[in-house]
Amino acid sequence: MSVSKAGRLVIGVTAAVLAAVGVASLAGTGRLHKDDPKLPVNLNETLTNEMSDTSSLLGFDLKVRQYLNLWGLQGASLSIMRNDSLLFAKGYGWADTKKRMLPGNILRMASVSKLVTATGIMVLQERGELSLSSTVFGPDGILDDSLYNAAIADPLYYKITVEDLLRHKAGFSKKGGDPMFSTRWIMMQNHWKTVPTQEQLMVVQLKRPLKFEPGTWQDYSNFGYLALSMVIEKVSGMTYEEFIQENVLHPAGCYGFRIGGNYYKDKFPEEVRYYCQKDDQPAEEFNNSGRKVTRCYGGNNVAGLSGAGAWVASTPEIALLVASIDGKPEVPDIISKESVDAMTEYFDDDTYSLGWNDTKPTGEWTRTGTFAGTSALVKYFPDGECWVFITNTSTYKGPALAKFTTALFESLREDYSTKFPKRNLFYAE
Repeated sequence: MSVSKAGRLVIGVTAAVLAAVGVASLAGTGRLHKDDPKLPVNLNETLTNEMSDTSSLLGFDLKVRQYLNLWGLQGASLSIMRNDSLLFAKGYGWADTKKRMLPGNILRMASVSKLVTATGIMVLQERGELSLSSTVFGPDGILDDSLYNAAIADPLYYKITVEDLLRHKAGFSKKGGDPMFSTRWIMMQNHWKTVPTQEQLMVVQLKRPLKFEPGTWQDYSNFGYLALSMVIEKVSGMTYEEFIQENVLHPAGCYGFRIGGNYYKDKFPEEVRYYCQKDDQPAEEFNNSGRKVTRCYGGNNVAGLSGAGAWVASTPEIALLVASIDGKPEVPDIISKESVDAMTEYFDDDTYSLGWNDTKPTGEWTRTGTFAGTSALVKYFPDGECWVFITNTSTYKGPALAKFTTALFESLREDYSTKFPKRNLFYAE
């Protein structure tokens, strides 16, 4: 069995080897400890705020708290990694009523979920089960179900490839409403009394003409990543969540990721409470009940977003996932170098990267996520530092808040990057 030396993370152990050492039952409990392969280590249970003592980083906490106060954020989680070593993981403010934010709290990550989905697609491609050039719709496509084939009104659908979906180049458009955030209107248009399933949403979309020829332009599409979630299910024969847990997250050592729920009553024990900005008005409930709700609890069908935006996780585990797909050797990657290069390849400013929002030729990668009650930013810098910041409060800036969070990162990096203690909090100490 590949047991690490001190200072090296053990991940990606096969089920057969686990069984051989009698620890297969540990699936879902956490990473394996660096010195004892039988001892489970769960980042979300192990890390504490005290482990990221900032006494040597004078003023660091103050700057973060000032940022929370400036934007009216109830709480936030921040993790910082360098060259696949977790240097810092800390919660700020409140996770819930009278509960402090801790590094192990899990939060909605919104469109950061797309990075998870894209990684799943790369895993399937490496196994030869699909190709980025595979067509998705029609009799020769992956989603060749007769129901979908009968619904296609525009022959341009036959041209859509997996890569088009990944790069937001499939021809879908938010003009006229994003299907993933228009549940009420879709229900009214179709005289439906219940929330549409993913299959029903797919049929609704396939009856619409595309806005441009696939591959010729780009328009950010949440629906495209729902389609990728359905591709993963069709190819793997598993549910989307099961496939991602077993083939992406668990091999990376991440066991706290979950598909989130729509309401406070649905939250996981370690999940935070979400807040909207103070002046936000009540919204119509997404299921067309006629009730007014707090926008972050019932305004949108969060669970229905699937691989487009439904995952919740802690910032340390998101950092660990990034370490597993960044091409650096310190944490073994769960995908090949060719897949890492494909996901981070830069073409031009008008081409989305695979899963990432943007990757620059300098080696800077960005992934953002925003909806009611949360704002998330993952920023990977050319020097190997990766900063992950998620709030449990939305602001009037919406997606534009990422620009200000980036400025916070840059200010903190300038003052403190050289002052972080040399350590790796991915290990239990």
